[in-house]
Amino acid sequence: MKTSTYVPTENLVDLLLDAICVVDKHGRFVFVSAACQRIFGYSADEMIGQVMIEMVHPEDRAKTLQAAKEVMAGAYKPNFENRYLRKDGSTVHILWSARWSEDDQVRIAVAHDISERKRSEALQTALYGISEAAHSAKDLLGLFQQVHQIIGELLPTISFSVALYDEQSDELSFPYPAEQPPATAADTRLNAAALTAQVIRSGNTLLLSSPCPTQTKTQHSWLGVPLRSHRGIIGALLVQSSASTRYSERDRELLQFVSTQVATAIERQQMHSRLQFMAQYDQLTQLPNRELLRDRLHTALARARREQSQVALLFLDLDKFKQVNDSLGHAAGDQLLQGVAQRIQLCLREADTVARFAGDEFVVLLEDFHSADHASVVAEKIRQSLNQPFELCGQSQTILPSIGIALYPQHAQDEQQLLQHADNAMYQAKQKGGNCAYSALELE
Repeated sequence: MKTSTYVPTENLVDLLLDAICVVDKHGRFVFVSAACQRIFGYSADEMIGQVMIEMVHPEDRAKTLQAAKEVMAGAYKPNFENRYLRKDGSTVHILWSARWSEDDQVRIAVAHDISERKRSEALQTALYGISEAAHSAKDLLGLFQQVHQIIGELLPTISFSVALYDEQSDELSFPYPAEQPPATAADTRLNAAALTAQVIRSGNTLLLSSPCPTQTKTQHSWLGVPLRSHRGIIGALLVQSSASTRYSERDRELLQFVSTQVATAIERQQMHSRLQFMAQYDQLTQLPNRELLRDRLHTALARARREQSQVALLFLDLDKFKQVNDSLGHAAGDQLLQGVAQRIQLCLREADTVARFAGDEFVVLLEDFHSADHASVVAEKIRQSLNQPFELCGQSQTILPSIGIALYPQHAQDEQQLLQHADNAMYQAKQKGGNCAYSALELE
């Protein structure tokens, strides 16, 4: 029995999911299969005659030209990867299998779209990197720098900004505004601050493009996503692409997914910072506490020994502070301590330290000075400042300090001795009637 043979009328090549491309020795497409439109976004008519390398991502052109040269020399390239720019400006990752036809003088290549695989791999790497950054970053700035690098590997990014929102105070801050390209007349209304604020206010993701005045066919692209946590929106991320690349809906989905991990990392870093602050600073006055003072004093003395310089401690106690608490209440006493802390700080240089040592006791650490009477001059400045009345509960209250002064290396060689001498000198000032400064030198 004779068997009939079915001959398909469709071009079998056009049924393939992978694209077949033929490029002549001058680098121009001479044939492409139907799958090219799905992969690259261009129709066959649009690609034929085009220079292949102009469609390649700018960062991959050098290695693509080198690979093409090797193929034309007879090498077989079964697993070459590069990136192309689709017609819509988005990026597509391609795995190529290519060879050279000497008879036809063309390169014949099969293009397999591996964008999904690359996306999945990049996403897993990003999530791991953000998790690592959350644990290794010393502060929020360090975290943002690492997140910037991670997102820059996920998306084409020339600008990266972070905004944080404090719902309790209804304040918006911009702790990480990455350097942005100069604004043009066409996009002055678009800037990181305004766009991140828009994302936070609306709670929605943002994907928009602004015309580039020098290239009418390309646009700058902006992508912004809110940072959500269990407390609500705590901020936003904003990235900007170059004029040669536009963000897609897939990019928005990717950044939105990553933003959840970033929000968790930010909250963890903020919690760490709060705990660290609570361990080192007095909650009432926001001044360094006793432990942080000891640490700074230890460092100051080590530096003074190396540089053969001086260190001074002023030990300050408020005379009759208990009477304020007893007559006006503890709230007024707390207000007074806060006022004292502020006035002492105004009398010091930025390099100096004032700490709340205990109760109504404050300690001032002075270093990097040359004048023999520097500590006495600072003590007198503080005394005169505190002699000015405080307004507490509608009443004018005057509080007077007793100040003890101790110097390294004149009075002591270590931090414990220096503190003890300054404390003893303060009690001597108090015994003299208070409202004065007394030096440990006078005790000798």
